[in-house]
Amino acid sequence: MNTSLRGAIVIALIIYYVVLLYLLRKRALILKYTLLWLTAGVIMILIVIFPQAFEKVIHSIGIIEMTNGLFAVTLFAIMIIVVSITSIVSKMNERIRQLVQECAMYEKRLRELERKFTNDESN
Repeated sequence: MNTSLRGAIVIALIIYYVVLLYLLRKRALILKYTLLWLTAGVIMILIVIFPQAFEKVIHSIGIIEMTNGLFAVTLFAIMIIVVSITSIVSKMNERIRQLVQECAMYEKRLRELERKFTNDESN
């Protein structure tokens, strides 16, 4: 891995972690959902620290250029993160649906109690 590529990755990782920490601090992200992003950053740090090991791994799977290997790893990591986020959103969507149904039942019950109360008062 040439030095300019390593330098660009280091700068990108610094910006990446600053943004993650800023979002965590502002509570725009929850820590348990951020762990996957942190893991992706650690993998990129390991690639920068040990480029020869990464190069051996990508050569063993048939990728010749280091930049193509970085692209493939990044694409794979993003796909895993997107699938993870899709799973989280699906679970939250189901939970929201359940909560809306519960709220509707409570509202119906409240209206019935109000009607019963107003009918009891008028008698």
